[in-house]
Amino acid sequence: MPLTPEEPQIYESVPGARASAGASRTPQASRTAAPIPGPRQASRPTPPRGAGKGPSTPGRPGGPRQANPPGSAKPSSPATTARIQLIAATDATAVEVADETVDKLLDEGRAPGEILLLTTGGQHPWAEHELSFGEDSYWRQLADAEDVFCAHASVVTRTTQRPVVLLAVNGGTDPEAAAALPAALDKATEQLIVCGDPERVRALL
Repeated sequence: MPLTPEEPQIYESVPGARASAGASRTPQASRTAAPIPGPRQASRPTPPRGAGKGPSTPGRPGGPRQANPPGSAKPSSPATTARIQLIAATDATAVEVADETVDKLLDEGRAPGEILLLTTGGQHPWAEHELSFGEDSYWRQLADAEDVFCAHASVVTRTTQRPVVLLAVNGGTDPEAAAALPAALDKATEQLIVCGDPERVRALL
């Protein structure tokens, strides 16, 4: 089913060598510098992403970044439909590829608060971790618009528009993934990057 009256052009790319890219990333800075107010403030664990931490403590995609300048993550309504880019990945690697793409976008100068990352299968590890502290603090981070925000595509209507939206097709049924594509495109004011199996994504388009 077409997403727009005129089907947007899809730019397909293949992720680079992930081994070298992953090795050059630094762990996520500690969140204790700006904790969420509440009774957990003193004991809340830091969710780093890197060496020396176990796999059960996921971090936000992208390394430590400076906070956005005021207003930098407040996108205006798009004048035209966002362009679509497809990056090849499997269901098992879609989230990893999406994280690496976020790193690249940040390295190119994108502000963290300009990026929204959605998943069609399991939750992104960062979202799963943050939701363990309650939905109020989790959704407050979306409203603050100071960093990359991760959510499941099923709740995309609760998210706000951002210049760049990444959709990691990491599972879910074909109808669920097909519904997530136009929903994610609606949230992107400049660019939608889909990380998934090219044949499956093109069939859903």
